[in-house]
Amino acid sequence: MKVTSVTAVEIDAVLALADAATATDGVAPLSEQTLLALRNPREYPDVIHLFSRADSVIAGYAQIAGDSGELVVHPARRGRGLGRELAEAMLRATDTRLAIWAHGKHPAARALAAKLGLERSRVLFKMCRPLGRPLPPTELPAGVELRAFEPGTDDAAWLRVNARAFATHPEQGKWTQSDLELRLAEPWFDASGFLLAVAADDRSKLLGYHWTKRELAADGTPGPEGEVYVVGVDPGAQGLRLGTALTLAGLEYLVRTGATEATLYVDESNPRAVRLYSGLGFEVCATDVMYAHPE
Repeated sequence: MKVTSVTAVEIDAVLALADAATATDGVAPLSEQTLLALRNPREYPDVIHLFSRADSVIAGYAQIAGDSGELVVHPARRGRGLGRELAEAMLRATDTRLAIWAHGKHPAARALAAKLGLERSRVLFKMCRPLGRPLPPTELPAGVELRAFEPGTDDAAWLRVNARAFATHPEQGKWTQSDLELRLAEPWFDASGFLLAVAADDRSKLLGYHWTKRELAADGTPGPEGEVYVVGVDPGAQGLRLGTALTLAGLEYLVRTGATEATLYVDESNPRAVRLYSGLGFEVCATDVMYAHPE
């Protein structure tokens, strides 16, 4: 069933389904953006939701946003062709060249992609680093200071720099005020861990940023993992080598707040960023693959 809105009951059922898949596979089947769109359907009216039901129970779920999508089948319902049915329904649901994410490079996802004639079109690395190992010192360029993000006050400046820093990125550079506000309202949001690099003589002049993230456990306490959520540098400040300094400053913040491991996501097609993070001690610990029909 294809719909553009979902009920509270359906949302809860999909979240439970995703939790079951995560417990079985060891990797979450749905990205943060997909979950945000699922939980906030009014904010994402153009998103398409597809359900596979068995005995009146949601056994599979898929979501299409723009030209990409994700799907998940409950572990107890696998092996019955539901994944292929959902994927085929996704491909029929849009006129665009749809690409479908497979998180964790699961063998079943590779096999399904091959059956549908889909090929790898994008690869996203998850990189990890134990925070027990010493970090290089943070060295900010002369005339640059760090301060915390101020919700409401810094929104517009951050959106401008984010759009400029990720002008060619398929998702990050397209963030809107609504995208930002939804994340600022998330339980995990911590303004102190949203670091802004600003001009020392004009603290409203944003040069770059490092937004860190700590997911919360069921009891509301931060988990052991800290994420380099997103690091961006305004193109006009590229010569200052802010990327490394901001990354280290954020990692230091994660250490101070008790995180024991740092993670981040980076495109395989961005070797400069991969080299930067590798040089800071990160290693690839998981891989997500996007599949699409050949162009």
